[in-house]
Amino acid sequence: MLSRRRLLETSALALLSLAAAPAAHAQGTFDPAELMKPGVLPEMALGKADAPVTVIEYASMTCGHCAHFHETVFPYLKEKYVDTGKVYFVYREFPLDPLAAAVSMLARCAPGDRYFEMTKLFFDKQTDWIRADDPVEALFQVAKQSGFTRDTFKTCLTDQKLLDGITANRTRGADVFKIDGTPTFFVNGKKIVGISTTAELDEAIAPFLKG
Repeated sequence: MLSRRRLLETSALALLSLAAAPAAHAQGTFDPAELMKPGVLPEMALGKADAPVTVIEYASMTCGHCAHFHETVFPYLKEKYVDTGKVYFVYREFPLDPLAAAVSMLARCAPGDRYFEMTKLFFDKQTDWIRADDPVEALFQVAKQSGFTRDTFKTCLTDQKLLDGITANRTRGADVFKIDGTPTFFVNGKKIVGISTTAELDEAIAPFLKG
């Protein structure tokens, strides 16, 4: 269970991730079939599962580089590749701290089918809730824009089964796919750390669309 004290203690550490995004660099290739094995929680994905390219992102909600990607590159990815049937996009939580885990939980608890809407909202307002004196209250102020009440907010953040599921998926990412930072991407199995521009995205996807 995530307590208010624990979230307050980790909010300062989350500030350390708000730095300039590094250039993308490849780190080997993993078996796509192994990457796509189902985890403990339902997969959060967009697009056609049979698209020629699968892009998997491991991200932390307190990661400044991740927020940069979702604000500047993700809309381009969705319009050019996902909406045209070229890419199946999978988003996986890899929380770097309890505050990031809390936001991931809230996104999964969002009323209706609003996971990606909720994720976008929290990324857009990331600096506000990370820098807040009371990050828990700041999270609620964002969450209520998507229909949360005080009760549903508390119920979500005290859902131990959900937290365990997110933690298990993170552990598998670290142990099996050697993820040690965010954002980390897998493009048809090719591991790429830190895509931060549309040009880097195009370069990563293009080899799999030739012919």
